[in-house]
Amino acid sequence: MGRRGHNRGRQVNGILVLDKAQGATSNAALQQVKRLFGAAKAGHTGSLDPLASGVLPLCFGEATKFSQYLLNADKAYRVGIQLGARTTTGDADGEILEEFAPVQLSADVVEAVLESFRGEIEQVPSMYSALKHQGTPLYKLARQGIEVERKQRSVHVHALDLLGFSDTELQLAVCCSKGTYVRSLAEDIGRALGTGGYVTSLRRTAAGPYGLEGAWTLEQLFEVRDGGGHRALDALLLPLSSSVRDYPEVQLNGATAFYLKQGQPVMAAHLPAAGWVRLQEGDQFIGVGEVLDDGRVAPRRLVAG
Repeated sequence: MGRRGHNRGRQVNGILVLDKAQGATSNAALQQVKRLFGAAKAGHTGSLDPLASGVLPLCFGEATKFSQYLLNADKAYRVGIQLGARTTTGDADGEILEEFAPVQLSADVVEAVLESFRGEIEQVPSMYSALKHQGTPLYKLARQGIEVERKQRSVHVHALDLLGFSDTELQLAVCCSKGTYVRSLAEDIGRALGTGGYVTSLRRTAAGPYGLEGAWTLEQLFEVRDGGGHRALDALLLPLSSSVRDYPEVQLNGATAFYLKQGQPVMAAHLPAAGWVRLQEGDQFIGVGEVLDDGRVAPRRLVAG
């Protein structure tokens, strides 16, 4: 009997921005969309908690090669924080650990606390995060009642804006670097206010270059499929190059592109002094490269074919 293929399905290439619904895990949402497209290969670009909704870029086929650049990208959120208590999980799904007496807050007090969380800060990851300890996600250990030591890590909060507040609730807009745990941020802000705090609502509004304005809900995808089949769904896919569209573009001619595709660093016109670049041969996206100290550009991730 022949071996069963692991990647049965259509060869689909591109990126879909999903507006993940609250209550679904990121992997469950991915598998639903993958089946809907009938795709052979797909992956997501960083988990969203079941409590959270919003932007979840999904990479199909060759686009999975570039998912790491989206994992490393900045993210933006709208978050609701309940004041007056803290929970086991740092969000509304956990059990109340401690309650605090009401504190009368003013805009000046809240702003002063928020200012201390802007810029580079140190965070201790939550035990209910997907961060792994000896190969096991922390949240799995936490559900077994196991707590392990977590090292502080530096993250960057680019923007932290107060959208609304009361003595019992905050509404914030956050733009932050990769690795920032919003539930830990909410807990730390609540602690600094003297009220405790936990996340009650979380919506990711952007992940790297993708925002809600280009996102599709699962219900909308079913409607598109029912109206036009796989061809209509494929028309929703964004090109692979969109994942790195903020990188400087470097145009290569035919000969230079040939050698670069063989894995060789090459000289090219109009290279930046350093950093990562998006490689193009005319209208064709080739992949991403890195500018070397000697002024050449080396291939780092290339599109097959």
